[in-house]
Amino acid sequence: MFSESQIPRATIQAYLETHYHVHGFSPTLLKIGEGNATLAAIHRLNGVEASAFVTACNPFSEPLDDAANAERQKILAVELTQRGLTFIEGVGQHPSNDWAGEASFLVLGVSVEEAKELGARFGQNAIVWAGSDAVPKLVLLR
Repeated sequence: MFSESQIPRATIQAYLETHYHVHGFSPTLLKIGEGNATLAAIHRLNGVEASAFVTACNPFSEPLDDAANAERQKILAVELTQRGLTFIEGVGQHPSNDWAGEASFLVLGVSVEEAKELGARFGQNAIVWAGSDAVPKLVLLR
């Protein structure tokens, strides 16, 4: 399925297993490949058909310190605001490994192409995108 990627298979597996927590007024837990009724409701309430879960933390899965990750997230928030996109804070956290949770945003109304561009701009290996079916999909960028 992901055999063409430059990303190590173990890293891809970790992304597939990660829990993508959306905060805000309608908190929910996104899992790759599982439909999410709350996400569908968030889409409906915001008049969008798609969203992406994106982070600026730890580019290419190389750990940065907390201050560097926080600064990168601020820059991403400014970028999203300048683009006129609505976003909700969240965190991506693997349920059992030692990797620290990564601050993230659920970006509403973003196309898969725009989400991929954002992820690539911030040095990410992948983003999570969900269309009108509200099923989160892992989208590899390398």
